Amino acid sequence: MGSTYGYVRVSTKEQNEDRQMIAMGEIQVPEKNIFIDKQSGKDFDRPMYHKLLKKLRPDDVLYIKSIDRLGRNYEEILEQWRILTKEKRIDVVVLDMPLLDTRKGKDLLGTLIADLVLTLLSYVSENERCNIRSRQKEGIEAAKLRGVHFGRPRKPVPDNFEELCCKWHTKEMTAAEVARQCDFSMATFYRKAQMEMERQCLMEHVSNMF
Repeated sequence: MGSTYGYVRVSTKEQNEDRQMIAMGEIQVPEKNIFIDKQSGKDFDRPMYHKLLKKLRPDDVLYIKSIDRLGRNYEEILEQWRILTKEKRIDVVVLDMPLLDTRKGKDLLGTLIADLVLTLLSYVSENERCNIRSRQKEGIEAAKLRGVHFGRPRKPVPDNFEELCCKWHTKEMTAAEVARQCDFSMATFYRKAQMEMERQCLMEHVSNMF
């Protein structure tokens, strides 16, 4: 009989891992054997997960609360499952899915059922992640159509910006001086100045039409 380990993951440092830790406590996984990552599940580039892999030995048992705590990338979940069960030769138990318990049904049929369930759940997990991204994108586009602005708020152009631009064109002031007076970065000043020039050209063109 090998050692017992637990793997816990939350997506951000602000999220709480208590629910998973309670589950580990109920099955009496030693606290020193619980490895926690506070990181996205999009890939397996996680420090505590790699530390866990180095600890695992044949016949150890690894507990995970649910398959999406292991990861969210369909192909990488399957690859890590292969590494854990075939290369490391440990047992994996997914607490929320009793069929994903490699201690049971080690015959061909049991292995086939576990593989099918894992494949299906991994696909569903990644598909949901893709759907969330799609819904987020649609929500952002809809918000933009409603006039919602994302990113840092735009700095207002001072009332005398046209006058300051004229002084810059006539070299009475340098670009740096105008930018500092407007509280703009140099990049912002040049962008605003270009917009001001285009506005003046448009007004002149419209004026010449009448």
